[in-house]
Amino acid sequence: MKIVVLMGSPNVNGSTKLMVNSFIKGAKESGHEVQCFDVAKMNIHPCFGCIACGYNGPCVQKDDMENLKKEILSADMLVFATPLYYYGFSAQLKIVIDRFCAINGDMQRKRLKSALLSVAWNSDNWTFEALLNHYKTLVRYLNFKDCGTVLGKGCGTPSMTAHSKYLEEAYKLGKNL
Repeated sequence: MKIVVLMGSPNVNGSTKLMVNSFIKGAKESGHEVQCFDVAKMNIHPCFGCIACGYNGPCVQKDDMENLKKEILSADMLVFATPLYYYGFSAQLKIVIDRFCAINGDMQRKRLKSALLSVAWNSDNWTFEALLNHYKTLVRYLNFKDCGTVLGKGCGTPSMTAHSKYLEEAYKLGKNL
């Protein structure tokens, strides 16, 4: 299976990267092909909302989303990886999600598998409620098949994350696909 990971953390060596690396290790050990895109470092602009794409492309903007679109549409699975910023996706990942507008039809027909990996400093039981609801809405709208989530509470620093149970959970998620 071809897996595309969209990593939306502006922190190059942070907790999100640790979780992504664990997931990728497990997935590769099971024979899957994995590509990880650090969308925080890519040149992707926000959606204009112009709907010139007609919800099925092409987008009027010519940026890194053109190449990313090709990779997403050739994948079997899409993994969203984000730190929790104000109870939602990071802005860097949200920009990419908003740009799905130009490939809605293709994504809905493709019926991709998906997963969510996230880390947060906060440890409250409700910490991931808004993010999880947003993710579940995307899954439903885009006809994805959710393969799982790893939501790392209390992972505010790489050291906290390294000593948590969540890296093992991310590894197992990738390994058991």
